[in-house]
Amino acid sequence: MAESKQVFKSLEKHTVKVNQRRSYVLSKRIIDVVLSFIGLILLLPVFLVVGFLIKLEDKNGSVIFRQERVGKDGKTFSMYKFRSMVANAEDLLENLYSENEANGPLFKMREDPRVTRVGKFIRKTSLDELPQLINVLKGEMSLVGPRPALPIEVAEYNNYQRQRLKVVPGLTCYWQVGGRSNLSFEEQINLDLRYIENCSLIVDFNLIIKTFRVLFGSKDAF
Repeated sequence: MAESKQVFKSLEKHTVKVNQRRSYVLSKRIIDVVLSFIGLILLLPVFLVVGFLIKLEDKNGSVIFRQERVGKDGKTFSMYKFRSMVANAEDLLENLYSENEANGPLFKMREDPRVTRVGKFIRKTSLDELPQLINVLKGEMSLVGPRPALPIEVAEYNNYQRQRLKVVPGLTCYWQVGGRSNLSFEEQINLDLRYIENCSLIVDFNLIIKTFRVLFGSKDAF
């Protein structure tokens, strides 16, 4: 923990430099397309089962939840997830702000009443994120990169925090494989900027491998 705090302090207010080497950017995109395409084919049975369970518990609403997120350079796009909440979850959010357990512009509740039983399971195992392979295939996201934020969150960013928008957002990142919802907003930002400044194919592959552990359930996910 002391080492993590030291890293965060050293990054604070630091201007990050992005790895823009053509070889890295091109290789990263090729890997994104190949792995996301293969993943969508191999995981089709999982998509069907999860979709069936979502509809079985709550017939209202769609299986896939679309939400506007902010990508590279502030460009918005529709991010896909398996629906893990009741169909009218967005309408109920305003009444829950007083129960927010996160700091900064984030909203997190360990026992969010809007989450369904199926939703709790797919969140715990990160199965709810699988439809984002479509976003990766489309080029709106990458397999590895800072998680895409909501426009309402980005609106509250300062100049230091906005640096996380310098790269394409990703399915997984440093804080997704270590800490997740237990990390503060500032810690998540600093880890994202640490990735941006040190990103490479080796770093990306290591994060992808570590992400598979999360699929078996993470105590830090809620």
